[in-house]
Amino acid sequence: MRRDEIIKQLKNPDTSELFREADRVRKEQVGDGVHLRGLIEFSNACVRDCLYCGLRRSNRDVKRYQMSIDEIFETVQTAQKLGYRSVVLQSGENCQYPTDAMCGLLSKIKKEFNLAVTLSIGEKTREEYAAFKAAGADRYLLRFETSAEKLFSKLKPDSSYGQRMLCLQWLRELGFQVGSGIMVGLPGQAEEMIADDILLMEKLDLDMIGIGPFIANPQTPLNDAPSGTLDLTLKTLALIRIVTKNTHLPATTAMGSMDPQGREKALQCGANVLMPNVTPTMYREHYQLYPNKICIKDKPGDCWMCISGMVRMLGRVVAEDPGHSLKFSSRLFRGSY
Repeated sequence: MRRDEIIKQLKNPDTSELFREADRVRKEQVGDGVHLRGLIEFSNACVRDCLYCGLRRSNRDVKRYQMSIDEIFETVQTAQKLGYRSVVLQSGENCQYPTDAMCGLLSKIKKEFNLAVTLSIGEKTREEYAAFKAAGADRYLLRFETSAEKLFSKLKPDSSYGQRMLCLQWLRELGFQVGSGIMVGLPGQAEEMIADDILLMEKLDLDMIGIGPFIANPQTPLNDAPSGTLDLTLKTLALIRIVTKNTHLPATTAMGSMDPQGREKALQCGANVLMPNVTPTMYREHYQLYPNKICIKDKPGDCWMCISGMVRMLGRVVAEDPGHSLKFSSRLFRGSY
């Protein structure tokens, strides 16, 4: 799709045809399987001060926590026992885990369990990324949030857009399956910016793209800003599916937090991944990037039952494979690495 066509669809109040086309492309390109990736939020410590995030370092109201390496491993074991074929290890951006400790954890996970492992722990050096890959990490998720550089600098005052893009380049060069994404409805964001985001996603040839609505957090400088809408988020998701074709697209927790049926709606307009929370219940309430996050009182087994039931109700099936990139093998064939 051309940029002007994307903008036109983002501004079109009638979504019925767009959503049908996105669902058709989803079925054709990735099938009816929904991949479940167990999410483990192992630390809420963060060195960044992003204006939109509840975990920002200036937020003194957050009770900080950091799971031990043994706790993280035990939680991965729980995910494996529940039937997950893939886990996502996520934290705020921090330097409290030595690289060798993280590598030891990754090696142990890969040795003990037949699981795909995604890391989502922020910007690191190229050498650290290489060490994580050698230790067994399969995927890395690093969202750029917006491709509008001035808006990026305003919302992330202690981050560099250029460095973010360089990190994504390093991850690709090192052979990771690379994920990124944006927030939809950010203060100062226009449909034209979202169109540019989508075209950048296509250019980056991302293996997974995670998006969600901006939800104003009362513990941040953007507490009075209007939140984004689920409608615009779903239109963006549908357009990403049509443009990127076989990229893995999650129906994110933020969509479900904004609307009780948000994740179901996302699965019907392009999404093919769900990321149920496996984090121990005692930590969940302290990992809130935005308010009113769903499932913070649930136990890991509760999330499995809820999510698998949701998939069946939509006439879809829980995928039995780890959900590796559908772009990865063709990229290797082309010699892109």
